[in-house]
Amino acid sequence: MELLHSKILGEGKPLLILHGFLGMSDNWKTLGNQFAENGYQVHLVDQRNHGKSFHSTNFDYELMSEDILYYMDSHKIDIGDFIGHSMGGKTVMQLATAHPKLVTKLIVADISPKYYPPHHQPIIDALGKLDFAKISSRKEADQELSNYLTDFGIRQFLLKNLHWVEPGKLGLRFNYEVLKNKMDEIGENISATANYEGPTLFLRGDRSEYIMPNDFPEIKRHFPNADIETVDNAGHWLHAENPKQFFEKTLRFLNS
Repeated sequence: MELLHSKILGEGKPLLILHGFLGMSDNWKTLGNQFAENGYQVHLVDQRNHGKSFHSTNFDYELMSEDILYYMDSHKIDIGDFIGHSMGGKTVMQLATAHPKLVTKLIVADISPKYYPPHHQPIIDALGKLDFAKISSRKEADQELSNYLTDFGIRQFLLKNLHWVEPGKLGLRFNYEVLKNKMDEIGENISATANYEGPTLFLRGDRSEYIMPNDFPEIKRHFPNADIETVDNAGHWLHAENPKQFFEKTLRFLNS
């Protein structure tokens, strides 16, 4: 197996943080440092096909959960706390329900255990318009994306993935072709019989539609000891849109 890339911050109890679809560990650096200052050894992990981790044509939540098992084994982590946002939330749900003894506390950010129909197509289509034979700067990439994506925040989130593949040639860090073809996997529900009885916190953005009140019974069925809380003034990227409240709620839960 190949080992996932990560940034490790601080010392103390292990806390593994998993980003969402088209994200990467760098998105969590500021919050990661805050957790590290509060007694945690924070592992900001790039999931497969994202960030600086390996690319693979195989991509599903069972495999991504196994990636974390191998990562924990390689870093000699016997048990830890977990935060997963969106796609990362599905990965940590898969891990906790399959290997509950490895998880002390589980935090799931703005995703429920249910199936989500593919809904990233406009973003994938826009990214496909980036011609790196012609684009030679972040500004040019943003100008091209702005023809298809009007939301400045989403464009900036995506453009964090730009890097120099070689001198003078830009590219995207994530595995665009595989992620484009595996979007069905991103929305997959966890198994109907999956269950984790440890302490769990689901956080939802008050402006997001990813976790709705009618999802609460299914959350409780899979995670009977789950608390469900709302982060104010936040959409799906709640950790970026209201980082202060996100941090306060997660740290209170971790320390409880």
